[in-house]
Amino acid sequence: MSGSTLRDATAPGGVGSRQRAYRFALDPTPAQVRALLSHAGAARVAFNTMLAVVRANLDQRTAERSYGVPDADLTPSLSWSKVSLRNGWVARRDTVAPWWPENAREAYTSGCFALAAALDNWSKSRSGARAGAPVGFPRFKTRTRSKPSVKFEGVTAKLLPSGHTIHLPRVGKVHTHESTRKLGRLVEQGSAKVNSVTVSYDRGRWVAAFQVEQVTIVRPRPVGPRSVVGIDVGVKDLIVVARPDGTEVERLRAPKDLAAALGRLRTLQRQAARQVGPYDVVSKRRQQPSAGWLRTQDRIRKVHARVANLRQDRLHKLTTRLAQTHDVVGIEHLNVRGMTARAKPKPHTSRPGVFLPNRRRQKAGLARSVADAGFATLHQQLQYKTSWFGSTLVRADRFYPSSKTCSGCGSVKAKLTLAEREYVCTTCGMVIDRDLNAAVNLARHAAAQAAENGPDEGSSFVSGGGTQKTQPATAGTGRSQRNRNPTSTTGTPSPQGQGSTQPSETSLTSVEN
Repeated sequence: MSGSTLRDATAPGGVGSRQRAYRFALDPTPAQVRALLSHAGAARVAFNTMLAVVRANLDQRTAERSYGVPDADLTPSLSWSKVSLRNGWVARRDTVAPWWPENAREAYTSGCFALAAALDNWSKSRSGARAGAPVGFPRFKTRTRSKPSVKFEGVTAKLLPSGHTIHLPRVGKVHTHESTRKLGRLVEQGSAKVNSVTVSYDRGRWVAAFQVEQVTIVRPRPVGPRSVVGIDVGVKDLIVVARPDGTEVERLRAPKDLAAALGRLRTLQRQAARQVGPYDVVSKRRQQPSAGWLRTQDRIRKVHARVANLRQDRLHKLTTRLAQTHDVVGIEHLNVRGMTARAKPKPHTSRPGVFLPNRRRQKAGLARSVADAGFATLHQQLQYKTSWFGSTLVRADRFYPSSKTCSGCGSVKAKLTLAEREYVCTTCGMVIDRDLNAAVNLARHAAAQAAENGPDEGSSFVSGGGTQKTQPATAGTGRSQRNRNPTSTTGTPSPQGQGSTQPSETSLTSVEN
């Protein structure tokens, strides 16, 4: 790597570029750890200072309205833009934090910008302009609850020629645990431009995340019929991959890293309960925790960090391989938040104050298994990686009956419990593995939608609905498929049977690039 820095890199904006993150683990010295903690604390002070100003302004305007003051005579409202909050901090920093010159100015800007983003999310969520779960008003950050983090905007952070060193303002040269040569080569070639660097303490170590604007490189897809697969996810088998003709491509058992570590976590948490913690249950007051309690908490954090690292590494390798191998990937849009929600109480209809059994333990176990598998992370990674590698992701609507639909005749069951691991069709008599049946239906749905929407590379869309049914087609001979209907010999209907719309080889190749 030559001596050129990120300051010299340029990358085209808009069309032809995308935002990408490169994350490197750091190996700072004890002095650099203190400097990083100081910068993270500076960002927290700037965040809390300006949040107090915003809350005081809102409370003042609310009090004036309660007194009947007209809106025109109210105290002027404060602007929540990044520039306004930063200028407000600059006007107050000498009084609030006279020690501010000890840290880089980017640390205080980072706190103001984080507050501006939090207020913007709250405002949009309140007005309904922001999708997803409701976002509350920002809260003050504390040293114990908030994660130490600081963001360096622009090109103030630099990659050094050694390939294992980055330079941060006021902190100096920090050694990286991993090589940065890949990112450095892209910057030198002008194919990437670093917009910001976020340094945070996550899972027991310091990491630096480079937000990069990188030139989009579309890799040519191989010539020939497109590879179309459907993926069914579950807590027993993490993924079951199948083709539209019913062939099972891959089946990966759920590793259950968290379940394997629960025994160790129980031992450590019981040990921590016997030690002197930060809260006295007798006096109901906070106290100084013992050194043994702190060591036990550090061991608990390491166990959780190992589980999270194993899950992240496995999902990244899996989604990258799926996006690179297949041209069209069909997957179901799951309501993960609802699957991991707590069981609601079931009050008795005729006896006030009495509640019926709500299967709370079973619901908690299923929610833990869903979180351990990482369904949401798998979907998210597939969505952006298919755009990277030029493949197409088709997400069926969450009400699409992929599991209840027979892949042989197309009939839909009214009810299918989770305990039924094999799909037994009451119409054609076909018996097939439940997850394989769902994967075949998702593959056929993805093939039909990709042919209908055109051969756009790197596209992702949600299609299908609760009333749409998978049409009958060849079901293939999956490894769990067998016939139990004495009136049938194969359990597989003819691909040209009544109402069959199974895409033929010609229709699949018609959507080639």
